[in-house]
Amino acid sequence: MRFHFNDMDRRKFVKQSCSLCLATGAGMLIGSLASCGTALPVYKTTIANNKIAVPVSLFANSDFQLIQPKNLYYNIGLKKEKDGSYTALLLRCTHADNQLISAGNGFKCTLHGSAFDNEGRVTNGPAERPLKKYPTQIESDQIIISIS
Repeated sequence: MRFHFNDMDRRKFVKQSCSLCLATGAGMLIGSLASCGTALPVYKTTIANNKIAVPVSLFANSDFQLIQPKNLYYNIGLKKEKDGSYTALLLRCTHADNQLISAGNGFKCTLHGSAFDNEGRVTNGPAERPLKKYPTQIESDQIIISIS
């Protein structure tokens, strides 16, 4: 003997099943995002004429700022040096083009384990090339990062 759903029961079953899957998936995603979250400050901004402007005032309490430019897939790590200059690193793994995450005194790729120090040098392969550095300059109260 076979059991048959009528159309209404089938729709209800699919709807409830999908809702359960979505709720479970969202819970797992939120949990995984919370565990990989960063305590680093994030500054969201835009790019104009291949330049990113960042207020110097962001460095009042920290020597490092994570920059999240709109329409640029990768973040930029901006570090204030002891001499008052700034170093901007593209946080893109040079091995697999993956977004890097903050890890201790540097950055790590979650795909294959490449690691970079806070100067952008490779500390663990498979990456072999250092991170890309962007030139910076200070104009009045803004740090200008040139990304061209």
